[in-house]
Amino acid sequence: MKEFNVENWNRKFQYEYFKNYEDPFFNITANIEVSKLLSYCKQHNLSFSLACLYIVTKAINEITEFKLRIKNGKVYVCDTVHIGSTILNEDNSFSFCYFNHQTSIFEFDKVGKIVIENHKKGVKFESNDKDLSIIHGSTVPWISFTGIKHARKGNERDTGIPKIVFGKYFDENGVTKIPFSIEAHHALADGYHVALLFDKMRQYILELK
Repeated sequence: MKEFNVENWNRKFQYEYFKNYEDPFFNITANIEVSKLLSYCKQHNLSFSLACLYIVTKAINEITEFKLRIKNGKVYVCDTVHIGSTILNEDNSFSFCYFNHQTSIFEFDKVGKIVIENHKKGVKFESNDKDLSIIHGSTVPWISFTGIKHARKGNERDTGIPKIVFGKYFDENGVTKIPFSIEAHHALADGYHVALLFDKMRQYILELK
């Protein structure tokens, strides 16, 4: 992680404008077509939930604005961003697991399954709040939601970590779609960057071979 040059940033005005908001986060939710991703996972025996996490992590690592973090009042850019996600326990409570970004969907699936299996051997509720080089992820597999609001402690504006959520996938006129929500710090990103994220995720799914 290295310091980001705000002075030469084309978003300097937007950064200065939103950085001191009491709640500077904005949320956008939309459906993503995942027909090909779902069939690809079935064909190659991949976890669909891990595949979704891989696709969003891959896309986020190619958009600078989602790799920006605030630390001690300064902006930094992460070299690589990883993802922490909720994992459902057998008693229907949840815990957190952390998945490092990988270069392929197969490696992410392989390592991710090991992470989950090790977690099941000794379930602990641990949140890695101090790691800035992650995004916070979750899955709500019971609901095809159209919007979502996150619980916040009130000090997250001082770090700017994005939050993402996948919902329950559903069929619409023969096409499988999944709700996807992203919440971002408006001092660090805009709607344009969210649109770019959605486009990249769709592109990566279409390019699966």
